[in-house]
Amino acid sequence: MGGSADGTLIHLMTHEVSILLDLTENRLPSVIHWGASLGRIEDSLARRLGEASVPVVGPNSVDVPVRLAVLPEHHTGFVGRPGLTGSRGGGSWSTNFEVVSVAVDGAPVAGWHQGGPSLVTVDARDEEAALALTLEVQLLDSGLVRTRAMVTNLAADPYALDGLVLALPVPERATEILDFAGRWGYERAPQRAPLGVGTHLREGRKGRTGADAATLLHVGTEGFGFGSGEIWAVHTAWSGNHIHYAELTFEGQRVIGGGELLLPGELVLGADHTYTTPWIYAAYGRGLDAVAHQFHRYLRGRPHHVSADRPVTLNVWEAVYYQHDVEQLVDLAERAAALGVERFVLDDGWFGDRRDDLRGLGDWVVSKDVWPEGLHPIVNRVRELGMEFGLWFEPEMINADSDAARAHPEWIMSARTEWPVESRHQQVINLGIPECYDHVLGQILAILDEYEIGYIKWDHNRDLIEAGTQTDHGRPGVHAQTLAVYRMLAELKAAHPGLEVESCSSGGGRVDLGILEHTDRVWVSDCIDPLERQSMLRWTGQLIPPELMGSHIASGRSHTTGRTHDLNFRAATAIFGHLGIEWDLAQASERALDELGDWVRLYKDLRQLLLTGDLVRMDAVTPGSLVHGVVAPDRSEALFALVSVASPLTDPVGRLRLRGLDPHTTYQVTPTLVACSPSGLVPPPWWGKGNPATFDPGHPYRGLEAAQDFAGAEFSGTSLEHVGVRPPRLHPDQAVLFRLTATDTSSRGGEGQAAL
Repeated sequence: MGGSADGTLIHLMTHEVSILLDLTENRLPSVIHWGASLGRIEDSLARRLGEASVPVVGPNSVDVPVRLAVLPEHHTGFVGRPGLTGSRGGGSWSTNFEVVSVAVDGAPVAGWHQGGPSLVTVDARDEEAALALTLEVQLLDSGLVRTRAMVTNLAADPYALDGLVLALPVPERATEILDFAGRWGYERAPQRAPLGVGTHLREGRKGRTGADAATLLHVGTEGFGFGSGEIWAVHTAWSGNHIHYAELTFEGQRVIGGGELLLPGELVLGADHTYTTPWIYAAYGRGLDAVAHQFHRYLRGRPHHVSADRPVTLNVWEAVYYQHDVEQLVDLAERAAALGVERFVLDDGWFGDRRDDLRGLGDWVVSKDVWPEGLHPIVNRVRELGMEFGLWFEPEMINADSDAARAHPEWIMSARTEWPVESRHQQVINLGIPECYDHVLGQILAILDEYEIGYIKWDHNRDLIEAGTQTDHGRPGVHAQTLAVYRMLAELKAAHPGLEVESCSSGGGRVDLGILEHTDRVWVSDCIDPLERQSMLRWTGQLIPPELMGSHIASGRSHTTGRTHDLNFRAATAIFGHLGIEWDLAQASERALDELGDWVRLYKDLRQLLLTGDLVRMDAVTPGSLVHGVVAPDRSEALFALVSVASPLTDPVGRLRLRGLDPHTTYQVTPTLVACSPSGLVPPPWWGKGNPATFDPGHPYRGLEAAQDFAGAEFSGTSLEHVGVRPPRLHPDQAVLFRLTATDTSSRGGEGQAAL
């Protein structure tokens, strides 16, 4: 048990962030300050700050100042969105929780407490409503704040829980919202709006995160960008129905928050039953990159986080689709291995009657028609070639034309006697039914037990519409389904240590920190068009680091948009993630294969930098250009890309500036042209003289006669950020890479300016 909350103030801090909690008078914690670090402060200052944050009572407000807690309560006079909604037969719908104990990292706390990253646990009760509440507020080493709640029914009568959201306040200067929208093939498209009076509510009712999900909801000072402005952001770490919101009340209270979205009747708490919310993650930083870095540091700090030695992957989907032929696939594997590919993934079509998308889902048994010897011929050959073998599953879905559906129609999720409308010819199989769960898990384990499989591509290709349990009068089952998916993934990994899982959901439809507790990468989008991927990689990186983003080089003509792009642009886009290939290599020319091999070698050489470095995204210098890169944690090296996505409005365009470097270090900035020069390249004078390169095994990043070798020049980190250099001229849909290597740490800026 913790100490009494009467008089308790808690200040947690990192070098970047502080959160100051007020629990005086045994009330639920309210936040006096969440934002820039205050450093170590005295108890007396903390109490004065608390007193100074009490607002003046308005002329038509309640007669006492409204106190906004992390779990907002209606009884305080707060008329915004309440934290807990529910009732017991129409009563107990308004709560008044009183704190009974407080602990920091398990140790009781009373009075003043100050320290570093810690977990605050607050236990409270409302005796009249017969409810118990536990709130957890944790400051992580990364600077993230996360919070969650547990509510328990203490009475014999059931308590119908309609919702539980948590909120964190933001200051008056936070006036602008940035979150995301999107669709299949174009996920995480940014959108901005002013924060006006009322609620900016983003609800996900798809039963999965969704291609149009808010993902991260930011509020910040007007005009904030990648490197500027104060920003407060929130993320709901849940893969089912969910909520993100920002709210401004008429009394000037500003909050951001989130939680799980519960369907009617989905959660009814019996006696002593407890509901636990997902974690709500919150970040404060100056600039969007600073916010992203907090999430990246958190993810990279997990004990089960992936290694930076991510294997170059080939997925066969866009090469063969459902047309599985052993000889063709073995040939593809051999071509891939020759290029340096390290993982070979067999996609949809290997099981049951699955020759198209109309049938077979739910029957996770190797098809004897297509694979009479089982998968052994392809698995064995892939492993002989030194590659890991991966396999596609879609365990949460089922076709009506399947053995599983014919045997167990009651396993199909439905709110009524008739099945929901089909999507992609699929229904949802109800993993919340124990017998169904055991069947699906058993079939997957049988495959994993028979074959040497190191990787699963776990797909999820439709929204959950009318997702009820037929055997329970159609009661909503999204909550139970989400927990069942988490549990199944955990069981598979426990049974097969080292197994990696990719979260794919019609592409990037399930990208959240809930699913990433159980998976090792996400498929950013089914669209591999590099022009579209430039935006999607740029903004998916706001939540997750590059090593978790599946990023593939596809064929020259995009299967989803019909556009045609040079290999240079496709590869220069894809290497800023977990690199893969999705291409029928038998259809590629020898020249293209040579060039592709050069890119794979470059990626392997730079893999540690690309997948451990800090993400940097520059705000636009000029319309039509993007600049982004990664900088090593010790600032000793970096790789940046200048990307032309449209014809510029001016010619020449503005200077290329680079952020995130050590200001006192001198860097050699070298244009890195892989295999061939981008189309339309006109180098600026500071690059030096270009020499046509011929193939030379000692220079594996060049290989074709069009490649150029430029010396570049030296500049200080501070001059690159504040002065910049002239960029080359490029045609649209082209990219140039710049490799930066520290040459010394003694300069203070100024050198190299004549070359600008």
